[in-house]
Amino acid sequence: MESDPAASHRAVLLEKLADSLASPLPIATPRRVHGTLQLPGKATAVIGMRRAGKTTFLHQLRSERLARGVPRERLPYINFEDERLAGLAAEHLHLVVEEYYRRFPAFRGTETVTWCLDEIQVVSGWERFVRRLLDNEKVEVFISGSSAALLSRELASAMRGRGWEVVIHPFSFEEHLRHHGQSLPERVDLLTAAQRSALDAALLRYLETGGFPEAQGLDPATRHTLLTQYVDVAMLRDVSERHGVTNLAGLRWLVRHLLGNPGGSFSVEKFYRDLKSQGIAIARDTVHQLVGYLEDCFLVRTTWVESASPRRRMVNPRKTHPVDPGLIPVFDRTGRANRGHALETVVRVEIERRRMQASYVRTREGFEVDFLARRPGERPMLIQVCAELDDSVAREREVRALLAASQEHPRASLHVITLTPETAAEMPEEVRVHSAALWLLHERP
Repeated sequence: MESDPAASHRAVLLEKLADSLASPLPIATPRRVHGTLQLPGKATAVIGMRRAGKTTFLHQLRSERLARGVPRERLPYINFEDERLAGLAAEHLHLVVEEYYRRFPAFRGTETVTWCLDEIQVVSGWERFVRRLLDNEKVEVFISGSSAALLSRELASAMRGRGWEVVIHPFSFEEHLRHHGQSLPERVDLLTAAQRSALDAALLRYLETGGFPEAQGLDPATRHTLLTQYVDVAMLRDVSERHGVTNLAGLRWLVRHLLGNPGGSFSVEKFYRDLKSQGIAIARDTVHQLVGYLEDCFLVRTTWVESASPRRRMVNPRKTHPVDPGLIPVFDRTGRANRGHALETVVRVEIERRRMQASYVRTREGFEVDFLARRPGERPMLIQVCAELDDSVAREREVRALLAASQEHPRASLHVITLTPETAAEMPEEVRVHSAALWLLHERP
């Protein structure tokens, strides 16, 4: 006699519920999220690249509430990525809620229960369940998932305005320091020479190894293998399986190109011609779609040219960066990858981490500035990233571009972020030079 799938699912869900209320909470490096974490009446969707630490962040939220005196019984956690739950549908999810309140009837309608629902996107119709939970119970809800199904444009539609998005990236430089037990300076304006040297050395290590938690402390060969596996899983599960992509050869060429050319200009037309010359058939529209899919799963971050004209944004190449500098040496095949590429990648992701919009500027004269970063209600920032400034020709080029861009963006402040601020000789007064290590440790430059 065949077992009843609904009964089997119920048993697994109840087992997970019991475990979540009894098992010790994991201990990990605390993550810092900029901006508002949650809004009343909305479910917070924790999204980001695979293996960046989303599940750990859910447990961090539970630990923080526990430290504030919230009883463990009000902090249930369910991970739905379990083969025993294959085929689970949304109509079965109410079972775990009813069982929970059967165990703790005094909480219903009187105490706020924090539900953490991990990888919930694998459950068909999960959106309706979460909306009902928000509408009918006294709860706060955090959901997470690796799939692009939890990205803002789909979340907004699925949740009908009841979702709030929080992105977890791989470790920032600050988190990297804390993970490795290196103390953070209380006053960056009072650093000793030894402290400054220690921070600079740590940044160089971070630029090479990146911020994926599992990659910390690994030897280069093992780290490269691990990061390659991350990328393969993202390509196959978050792009190919989810979107039905069958041209895997074209997808792999695109991923190698984007991850191996950090900060480079990407033109769909040029890439299409290059693939065609290699005998790989792919449509231009398919290339556009694949780039979007790779950005959706957070493997790649793209930056558009700054312009009020949609057509100008479309016809100009995009700049692309991997989501983490550790991916650069894994995919570079040219030998040209350097600290400048890694630093620019870190700054691009840090701008996004601080919930700022990023574009790049190309002036009428053809000069280019790496980033125009802005946040509503604040002064925009024109940012050049340059690993070293001791080359006078390169230094003058970077400054000339900043000054030209400032004519088109007069409200913006001017910044250069570098690994060697001591080499920034004869800089204009309006250009502020930042030590990269110290800029990365600050909310604002």
